[in-house]
Amino acid sequence: MLKLHDLYKIYRTDEVETVALNGVNIEIDQGDFVAIMGPSGCGKSTLLNIIGLLDNPSSGDYFFFDENVAGYNESKRSDIRKRNIGFIFQSFNLIDELNVAENIELALLYQKIPAAERRRRVNEAMDRMGIGHRAKHMPGQLSGGQQQRVAVARAVVVNQSLILADEPTGNLDSAHGQEVMELLRSLNNEGTTIVMVTHSATHADYAKRTVNLFDGHVVTDAMRAA
Repeated sequence: MLKLHDLYKIYRTDEVETVALNGVNIEIDQGDFVAIMGPSGCGKSTLLNIIGLLDNPSSGDYFFFDENVAGYNESKRSDIRKRNIGFIFQSFNLIDELNVAENIELALLYQKIPAAERRRRVNEAMDRMGIGHRAKHMPGQLSGGQQQRVAVARAVVVNQSLILADEPTGNLDSAHGQEVMELLRSLNNEGTTIVMVTHSATHADYAKRTVNLFDGHVVTDAMRAA
């Protein structure tokens, strides 16, 4: 599904050159669940941004469903993102002025899907995440765990084949964090490919593989013990 070959990301200013990714090689199969770990500043978020087509590498190849997308402009990357990738962020990224159903529906508005079909899919996603009774609530009326459930629903409502999660439990207490991880495991069991950045070894254990980064290098890539 995804193949990153000899990938580099270098940030340059007039005085400083920072190598965020240094010759990264990773393959991710459809249906995989990968946890990316490592210390702050090791390149985790940079890697996730490139996988999510939010940024381009400085050099190297990135094959997305056998299509080398490494040099694509923003318009081409955006088109692929909208059709294939859902995002879950640590800070939820919900719009305060929209209620739960409207926040989820937002992901469908870019797809030119008829209103009746949008409502059906939003209701289905809310029921799937156990938040149907919160449809008219505003984000400020929800707990952190409920807000992240809305974010997960927004990520899956377009039936994306790939979900990228950047510290999805970072702003949650342990109980709500575990709930979100169980949701991600359930989605993966249904066939969704998940790539997650996390600092938590406990939450990384939900994944099938753990990739450890250090100074922009992949230092280990191991399957979880059965």
